[in-house]
Amino acid sequence: MQPVVSPSYRLGQSFRTSVRALLLSSILLGSSVNHVAAQTVGDDDKVATQQLNLPKDVTIFGKSDPNVRKATAIVNGRIITGTDVDQRLALIITANGGKVSAEEKERLRVQVLRNLIDETLQIQEAAAHDIKVDKAEIDQSYERVAANFRQSPAQFDQYLRTQGSAPASIRRQIEGELAWSRLLRRNIQPFVNVSADEVKSVVDRMNAAKGSDEYRIGEIYLSATPENQAQIVTNARNIIEQIKQGGSFAAYARQFSEASTAAVGGDLGWVRPGQLPDELAKAATEMQVGQIAGPIPVPGGVSLIYVMDKRKVLTADPRDALLSLKQLSISFPAGTTKEQASSRAAAFAAQTKSIKGCGQANELGGKVGADVVDNDNVKVRDLPPQLQDILLGLQVGQATPPFGSINDGVRVLVVCGRDEASGAAAPNAEQIMAQLEEERVNKRARIYLRDLRRDAVIDYN
Repeated sequence: MQPVVSPSYRLGQSFRTSVRALLLSSILLGSSVNHVAAQTVGDDDKVATQQLNLPKDVTIFGKSDPNVRKATAIVNGRIITGTDVDQRLALIITANGGKVSAEEKERLRVQVLRNLIDETLQIQEAAAHDIKVDKAEIDQSYERVAANFRQSPAQFDQYLRTQGSAPASIRRQIEGELAWSRLLRRNIQPFVNVSADEVKSVVDRMNAAKGSDEYRIGEIYLSATPENQAQIVTNARNIIEQIKQGGSFAAYARQFSEASTAAVGGDLGWVRPGQLPDELAKAATEMQVGQIAGPIPVPGGVSLIYVMDKRKVLTADPRDALLSLKQLSISFPAGTTKEQASSRAAAFAAQTKSIKGCGQANELGGKVGADVVDNDNVKVRDLPPQLQDILLGLQVGQATPPFGSINDGVRVLVVCGRDEASGAAAPNAEQIMAQLEEERVNKRARIYLRDLRRDAVIDYN
């Protein structure tokens, strides 16, 4: 399976809400509807055909309009309306810059309904255990979400409405996330134990692996059964296609991953190949930073994995160096053609090539009409991959080649100082224990939700 490069790997572009949209059901709505429809077909068909004078061979012209009959469901008496689905779908479309095809939108609509069903089950189960989320807590989380968009809650309310969503949709996501998390802490986490010997074993293995590669992995896990395996694989491929076209991996992980890491955009943190299932480990070792691969068959379903970063275990990584930079940038007026931009960028490159230290950067910026901005304590690994290798090869006082675009302008970075990376330290016992506990809670939480689905009374309208 060939990994593909994700064009969405850009600094700071993830859909950074603190909200987790809950899990993707493994039950296919389409097959459920077809099954119900099949039960209504009987010997009366011939009578109906004769009464209506219908042809024996029926040809359907055109495509049914999904907006005429919106998908709804009643989950243990709680109604999920077509408006609920539309507003939640709008959040996904917004997270991907509106770049969702009509066909993909209809597929997502079905998945969003399943997410809302799971969310409802989780809120109901929490309420059954007398777990309630106060309005003040929801307001605080909502304010943090708005702050991620650099807006006040009132401004964010209006923004959501302009995108076809609503504040109530995100607030319900927040309520579901907080209620489910609190329920797991009460009913599952106290019964998950990690011994000191297990922690010591992990530390010993890390020390033995010093200098080997470890990866920061993002994962989207979709559960599957033999009956719906083909459909889940198709869904996974569609997700990859959307990410290739610029969609956010983190946003899709929040919406559809069935792992507890969905809350943090699928981020597994730093792991070594030996800590991953064999199928995922093999794929990760063959990938470069910024690549995504899948769907990869794993026990119980399929996974998509995204290599967010890479480093050596317990070894100083040059990309952890902190840089002081000066940024010189020029912008292009509206209507600038590609040829005009290329000519201006070439002249800018020739002018900045003569820079001999940051002391000249301000003076040169004034001469060429460039904006000059100081940036301190910039970690190399936090920069786009295309710039990391360039900056690691520069000495203090040297500048990068110009980079940018017609829309964003062209800029140059000058290295003013560098603090080299120090040796990496092993995670402490508390961190290792927390990771092991999270893995076990995650596994039991999936079983818990599976049982809730199995016992639920769900009516589709």
